[in-house]
Amino acid sequence: MALMETEDIMKILPHRYPMLLVDKIVECDNKERIVGIKNLTMNELIFQGHFPEHPVMPGVLQIEAMAQTAGVLLSTLLKREAAIAYFLSIDNAKFRRVLKPGDQMRIEVQLLKIKLGMSKVHGKVMCDGELACEADLMFAYRDA
Repeated sequence: MALMETEDIMKILPHRYPMLLVDKIVECDNKERIVGIKNLTMNELIFQGHFPEHPVMPGVLQIEAMAQTAGVLLSTLLKREAAIAYFLSIDNAKFRRVLKPGDQMRIEVQLLKIKLGMSKVHGKVMCDGELACEADLMFAYRDA
C-alpha cells in the first residue's frame, strides 16, 4: 500500500515527466527514513538513447531518484513544500548493479543531519534485494 501516489509527490516536488523519478512512497516514518519506488519501463525516454541495444538506467539518474525521495521527506519534515532542494555535494557514490527496463528501484533514504538550512542523507537503491547503488547527498533548501 502506498503512502503517497505520484499525484501526491507532484504536490511536493517541482519535477515532472520525464524527470520525476519517484512513482510512489511506500514507507515514511516522518522523522528520518523514507522509501520510494520507481518502476523502470522500456517506454521511458532515457532508454531510447542510453545504450539502445542494451538499455540501462544511468547512475546519475539513480542518484537523482535518491535526491527526489529525500526531497519528499525533507519537505514534509521542514514544512517547506514551496522550497527547492539544491545539491551541495554527492559523496561516496558507488554503483554495484546494472538496472534495466523491467526492474523496480526501491529507493531508501536515511536522514543523517539537518543544520543551518542544509541537510545530509544516505541513500540506497535496491533491486530484487540487492544493492544497486548508494551515496551520501547534501542539500541546501531555498524558497522557490
